[in-house]
Amino acid sequence: MREDIVFPKLEGVGVFAIPKESDGMVFWHVSLLNMLNEKIENVLISTKGYGRQQNEKVETSELRHFFETVEMATAQPIEVVPSKLIGLSNQYWVSFYIGSKIYDKKFIFLPDTLLEKNLTPIDLLGEQGILII
Repeated sequence: MREDIVFPKLEGVGVFAIPKESDGMVFWHVSLLNMLNEKIENVLISTKGYGRQQNEKVETSELRHFFETVEMATAQPIEVVPSKLIGLSNQYWVSFYIGSKIYDKKFIFLPDTLLEKNLTPIDLLGEQGILII
């Protein structure tokens, strides 16, 4: 059935992470970034972490987030990734509508991506972070 649905190429939407320190620990605040000149609607984001830590397989619970609308040129916070999950792959599967067309894309922060040495400017926000488009 899914093969009958045509998903247009997704451009102008990404997921970014910005580090913030609290009580001596670094937490990565992950958000959806709508860089389009129009709002996106019925946004469903499925998140999970997976990989290996200390030679043991680790998989987090899958969480789902729904946002009715994300306005044009704005960011929508998704979740905070604690430092103990930084060494995992952190996956964000995003689906949304523009008008009657559905868009779908998977964004993955690979292990060792969420590091301060990988920070780059995110112009729309005026902050340093890690952006996946």
